[in-house]
Amino acid sequence: MRYNYIAIEGNIGSGKTSLAKLIAEEFNARIILERFEDNSFLPKFYKDPDKYAFPLEMSFLADRYQQLREELAKGDLFKSFTIADYFIDKSLIFARNNLQADEFNLYSKLFDIINSTLPKPELIVFLYNSIDRLQDNIRLRGRLYEKSIQSDYLEKIQEGYFNYFKLNKLTRVLIIDTQSIDFVSNPKDYAKILSIIKKEYPTGVHRITFL
Repeated sequence: MRYNYIAIEGNIGSGKTSLAKLIAEEFNARIILERFEDNSFLPKFYKDPDKYAFPLEMSFLADRYQQLREELAKGDLFKSFTIADYFIDKSLIFARNNLQADEFNLYSKLFDIINSTLPKPELIVFLYNSIDRLQDNIRLRGRLYEKSIQSDYLEKIQEGYFNYFKLNKLTRVLIIDTQSIDFVSNPKDYAKILSIIKKEYPTGVHRITFL
C-alpha cells in the first residue's frame, strides 16, 4: 500500500466500515472504527433533531478527537499502515447540515482548534452510491433508530461532502461510484476497488466509475 494513513468515507449506508475491515484484514493494517453505537444522543437526534443536534455533534466531535489522537499517536511495528472508516472533517460536514447558524459558528471555532492538532489522511476514499441504494442498505442492516432517516437528509449530507471536496483542493480524494458493484459479496468487485486504491494519486479529486 502506498499510503500510511487512509480514511474511507461515504454517506450513511455506503459501506465504508465494511471496506475498511476488508482492507485491514488483508493487509494487517491498524483499523480505527467510529464508535457511533456508544453515542446515546444518536437515537434521540433522529426522533427530535432540533433538540439534540448540538449535543450530538459536540459528543461526536469529542469522541472522534479523543479516538484519533490516542490511536494515531501509538506506534505499531506489526501493522503495515492505518485505515479508518471516517475522517475528522466529517464532523464539520454533518454539523453544517444539522446545526443552526449560531450553533455552527461556535462549533466551527472549536473544530478548527481540534482539527489543527491531528494528522491528516494521505488518501480519502469516498464511496458514492445512489440515495435509493443507501436507503436499501440502511434497511438491510436493521438499526431501529435509522428507520426514520429521510432521503432528503441523505441528499443534503451527500451534497455536503461534495461541497467540502470542492473547497479543499489540497486533499487527495478518490470518489468511487459503487452503484454497479458489490464489494462485500463479490470478491472481484472488491479486487477492482483495491487495485484503484493502491495507485498513486496527486492532490485533488479523482472520480472513478465502473461500467
